[in-house]
Amino acid sequence: MSNENPGHDGKKPLFVFPAFHNRIPLLLAPVLAIAPIGLIGAIWYYFSPNFTDVGYQPEQPVAYSHKLHAGDLGIDCRYCHVGVEKGPHAGVPPTQTCMNCHTAVKKDSPLLTPIRESWVSGQPVPWVRIHKSPDYVYFDHSAHVRATIGCESCHGRIDQAIEVKQEQSLSMSWCLECHKAPEQHLRPRGTATVMGYKPEGGDQLAAGTRLKKDHNINPPIHCSGCHR
Repeated sequence: MSNENPGHDGKKPLFVFPAFHNRIPLLLAPVLAIAPIGLIGAIWYYFSPNFTDVGYQPEQPVAYSHKLHAGDLGIDCRYCHVGVEKGPHAGVPPTQTCMNCHTAVKKDSPLLTPIRESWVSGQPVPWVRIHKSPDYVYFDHSAHVRATIGCESCHGRIDQAIEVKQEQSLSMSWCLECHKAPEQHLRPRGTATVMGYKPEGGDQLAAGTRLKKDHNINPPIHCSGCHR
């Protein structure tokens, strides 16, 4: 506290805090009250998958372009990711799949050196995984494909991606958002891998609601649906 009055002996103190110092606690009080809320908000966002995972784009051992293969050439997703309709994992294509074409197409391209080396050695190409659920989460690709959730709902427009990156957070809240309202993403049978899909009539909500009813689609929203 400031004290501008003389001391008991009549002498003025050597140092006196200015009177405005008395207002400092009052000025700091709102800041100290708001700071914890701001800190919680910063942790909530900057430590969430929306910030840490979305946009993850590791460098791959081969400069593979989904735009060229899935977009320009129109190769179906299932040609390479053969497990997507059969089980939990979509699968990474073995070298054999690449060599089905590249024994004849661009067979001497330096960009395909890792593929040829893998073919000769028998060792798999060390692709870097991009999309991964936590170990305590059960996710089945085949269940989603059977319900005809489009690939691009989770993976974005792969047919336009020269380099693939993680498009969605894959967080619990993101999954539940779809499980509670799957009509936002449902499609007619056989169109899961179609990129740039537009529903007939242009109304996704109406088309999805109809499909949900016709095929009795009711995704689980209870804990054991994903945590088994």
